[in-house]
Amino acid sequence: MSLPAIVLLEFDSIAIGILAGDAMAKRAPLAALRAGTVQPGKYLVLAGGAVADVEEARAAGLEAGETALVDQIFLPDIHPDVLGSLSGERRRAHGEAVGVVETRTVAATIAAADAAVKGSLVTLLDIRLADGLGGKGYLLLGGDVSDVEAGVDLGVSRLTRSGELVGSVVIPRMHEEMYENLHSQQRFGHRVRTAPAGGG
Repeated sequence: MSLPAIVLLEFDSIAIGILAGDAMAKRAPLAALRAGTVQPGKYLVLAGGAVADVEEARAAGLEAGETALVDQIFLPDIHPDVLGSLSGERRRAHGEAVGVVETRTVAATIAAADAAVKGSLVTLLDIRLADGLGGKGYLLLGGDVSDVEAGVDLGVSRLTRSGELVGSVVIPRMHEEMYENLHSQQRFGHRVRTAPAGGG
């Protein structure tokens, strides 16, 4: 399902996050509302639908939860690849480089991903968010080196608040084995437990 707009509110209080999510659901008719906890004890509310309805829901969420707000993102025209990645889609790399942008919040990761794919000729390979990452997030971009460099720069430039960016890199000709590690389950314990005897 294509949503013309999304808002994500990120709270450091579970109780206030639940209150804010309820206020958002009551304020406007939404096509989708997803909410829940992430590490380390944060609460996220993601809403999607018509732009005016999402704006109304965002206003209600901020009214109810402003004291516990960590970060937020409102995208009135979210790129379809970002929406797909949020829904669990993964894409294989095409081109000669992989770019990584790592952020301190979920909202910042989504903002960086949207800016990167809207402004450059890159493929959004994946978005990884919060759980198992201590609340951080990161995105993976693929394409030719110059395009990936441009995408990473655009994603980073979208992060305007101090401390949002943890790190960013562009890796030309990533080794195939390392790429397979990236494309697979990210938890190190899982990767080690499922590796064939003798390595690999």
